[in-house]
Amino acid sequence: MAYFSLFFSALIAATLLPASSELLLSGMVVKQTGLLWLLWLSATLGNVIGSCVNYYLGTQVERLSHHRWFPVSPRALEKARGHFQKYGTVSLLFAWLPVIGDPLTLVAGVFRIKFGLFLLLVSLGKGLRYALVIALALELL
Repeated sequence: MAYFSLFFSALIAATLLPASSELLLSGMVVKQTGLLWLLWLSATLGNVIGSCVNYYLGTQVERLSHHRWFPVSPRALEKARGHFQKYGTVSLLFAWLPVIGDPLTLVAGVFRIKFGLFLLLVSLGKGLRYALVIALALELL
């Protein structure tokens, strides 16, 4: 049950909803709740799947962009596309960052970044982040 709670917390934290899974993971490490590699896997997998949800939502944005109520003009969308194509793909390594990480994964879907590359970069960044969280929590022991 602990692994599922961590997985779900990490999944929610990766979406555009406000949440944090690092505190739960740190607490579980300090209290020695479960195997470290399973805690890491649960958090990483949940967070990556949450980012995949954002990616999918991003793929649906253009379908709605022709509506008058859509909040982004076609010109602004093209400008953002240019910036993301210049810097965006590599920036997915930083999808774990607070505030900017979740929108990065959404924009990757909007701009149809190859899903395999998206998955690789996001997984690498998020996996390393959770490994660092575990290492820091172990220092508290």
